[in-house]
Amino acid sequence: MPALDSPRNSSNNHNRMKQLTIVVKPFCAEAVLRAIQDMEVIACVVREAKGYSRQKGYLDRYVETEYSAAFLPKVEISVWVSDQRVDEVAERIVRTARTGRIGDGKIFALHMTWPDALEF
Repeated sequence: MPALDSPRNSSNNHNRMKQLTIVVKPFCAEAVLRAIQDMEVIACVVREAKGYSRQKGYLDRYVETEYSAAFLPKVEISVWVSDQRVDEVAERIVRTARTGRIGDGKIFALHMTWPDALEF
């Protein structure tokens, strides 16, 4: 295992990674996972989530009564990819998940401090 301070101080950028956090509607999750499975994704984590953004929730009907749902069901997919592939992966995700309706999803990109995952 590398010394814990060596990756942070390294000026070697060829091994840099980014974490893409993708938030999509549940019916899009399988399609997104299929779209990225052959794109050299280093790791992937999938979670069920609830949240809102611009759509802010909606009104629904349950047993003839309207109620407000503040948080909508979503799926959060986190993937780690090399800096060289991040744009290509993000574009493929957008092409796969976009329906043109509000609330399709979001992608957040984070720089990783370590060039590789620390395995234990």
